[in-house]
Amino acid sequence: MGKYDEVFQRSISDPEGFWGEAAEAISWYKKWDKVLDDSRKPFYRWFAGGELNTCYNCLDRHVEEGRADQTALIYDSPVTRTIQRFTYRELLDQVSMFAGVLSGLGVAKGDTVIIYMPMIPQAVIAMLACSRLGAIHSVVFGGFAPYELAIRIDDAKPKVVVSASGAIEVTRLIEYKPMLNRAIELADHKPERCIIFQRPQVKAEMTPGRDLDWEGQMAAARPADCIAVEASDPLYILYTSGTTGKPKGIVRDTGGHAVALRWSMEHIYDARPGDIYWAASDVGWVVGHSYIVYGPLLAGCTTVIYEGKSVGTPDPGAFWRVISQHKVKVLFTAPTAFRAIKKEDPDGEYLLKYDLSDFRYLFLAGERLDPDTYHWAHKLLNKPVIDHWWQTETGWPITANCMGIEPFPVKPGSSTKPVPGFDVRVLDSTGKVLGHRKEGLVVIRLPLPPGTLPTLWQADDRFLESYVKPFPGYYFTSDGGYIDEDGYVYIMGRVDDVINVAGHRLSTGEMEEIVAQHPDVAECAVFGVHDSLKGQLPLGLVVLKAGKNRDAGDIRKELVKMIRDEIGPIACFKEAAIVARLPKTRSGKILRGTMRKIADGEPYTAPSTIDDPAILGEIQEALRKLGYAKKP
Repeated sequence: MGKYDEVFQRSISDPEGFWGEAAEAISWYKKWDKVLDDSRKPFYRWFAGGELNTCYNCLDRHVEEGRADQTALIYDSPVTRTIQRFTYRELLDQVSMFAGVLSGLGVAKGDTVIIYMPMIPQAVIAMLACSRLGAIHSVVFGGFAPYELAIRIDDAKPKVVVSASGAIEVTRLIEYKPMLNRAIELADHKPERCIIFQRPQVKAEMTPGRDLDWEGQMAAARPADCIAVEASDPLYILYTSGTTGKPKGIVRDTGGHAVALRWSMEHIYDARPGDIYWAASDVGWVVGHSYIVYGPLLAGCTTVIYEGKSVGTPDPGAFWRVISQHKVKVLFTAPTAFRAIKKEDPDGEYLLKYDLSDFRYLFLAGERLDPDTYHWAHKLLNKPVIDHWWQTETGWPITANCMGIEPFPVKPGSSTKPVPGFDVRVLDSTGKVLGHRKEGLVVIRLPLPPGTLPTLWQADDRFLESYVKPFPGYYFTSDGGYIDEDGYVYIMGRVDDVINVAGHRLSTGEMEEIVAQHPDVAECAVFGVHDSLKGQLPLGLVVLKAGKNRDAGDIRKELVKMIRDEIGPIACFKEAAIVARLPKTRSGKILRGTMRKIADGEPYTAPSTIDDPAILGEIQEALRKLGYAKKP
């Protein structure tokens, strides 16, 4: 039995012993009474009775143990030509002071705070300041439109919103304040205060009586100490697209999260104290929470927060420059970023300008890593290229090539084997466990390991409905795939209507609701189609109301604008075709999966329940006119 098998088997056969040992790497104010509380299945709780503070484990502990002068955070912003470094002591001072600002505004343990900010150090400071006070933060991606922000304000009901005057998108300025103002207008819940960080590049107009200036508040604040919280208390809420159009608030508990992320840094990423770790993501996504902010700081690493792109800021060598300049050991990003680099610099000429001798590993996740991109990156870098799979819900990887335990040979197309703690199975639609290479529904046997979602924010019933009821005793991932004879897991894609656009999960159901509001649209379907750069893109098919014979190009432009206004440009909704009718079953269910296969040029069989098979030919012709429905 190899090292991985030994570690994995123990995590499954003795989870309490396994995770109890892992928890010794975290500082506790009070040790737990029980490692795993399973008294309310399937609502499992890890480290019941334990008390800790995440901010203390990220900052104070390292300062006390001699890392005060080590760099904790590197802010690298090619769009503003800024590089700024914070030692652990300096970051602790800033976080303590901002926690004092929040405390002075009445924010206390259990209160919620929404953070709506670009990729700047103040976003990290605000997150850690909330955790210092035991307040629950909910970071909303800065690219989301006012409507999306308003939904989250109403659900989380924040006492305070923390934002910035704007962001720089390559060369374009994006003002946040007008979007925040509009979101608060739309929301039923009105936050008491908004704290605005004014950036030199864009000035925000302040609303008297509600808005406060970040710098002014910091100058007058007194530092705040850490507050002990229960291991089961929420650390944050992170909203992810749901199939109903209403986002799901993923809850992350404090104790399990700290233990799991601390363990993962060493055992999955082979990152040790003092190593430079860079997750090229955004703090608005789960990768940003887990591996820009909490994971690296829990482990005593130096983390990089990057305000830029993989290309265009200024060129396809942007990532190589960051790795070389800051001596990055581990880079974690999405395959989309590397497809963009490959498109702009297929021969890797920009790489030759930089010294990557400190660089050890490239980890990719957020969407399926296609074999072509894997081979290109591996040949270019001559370093381990590691595909790993996880979800917003799990908070850390489900499957990976664990470089800190026992590296395995790579099989392109597979994210390798289950991470210790995750008992992954593949079932058919009846719940029967399938054999090797039989494609089915990917599930994880309960209980999930620490750090995963214990429930949804104020929605236990929805948690059960979404994740547990489909297959009792298992967590349903909503992904399809198979496991080969060597235990390698292959994830083939979503089985619901959430699509993956450049690593961002977006609900096609929500897009359909928006498209359906167009006055000329009688019926619509939105589904994901393959895109070589972004993984998937949404494509809309619309049936117009009788008598509506307007120009198709004008309607398409209006639909694109509606999606952009409601969800934001992140949706990448650019194409819609007008069709006479949509393919349906006799019971009225739209055959989105069949249309996706037609669009992607995949083989398909007309379901026996279809009301009129001839309609599929009409759909194929409409998709061909848009450039889809071609054989691979």
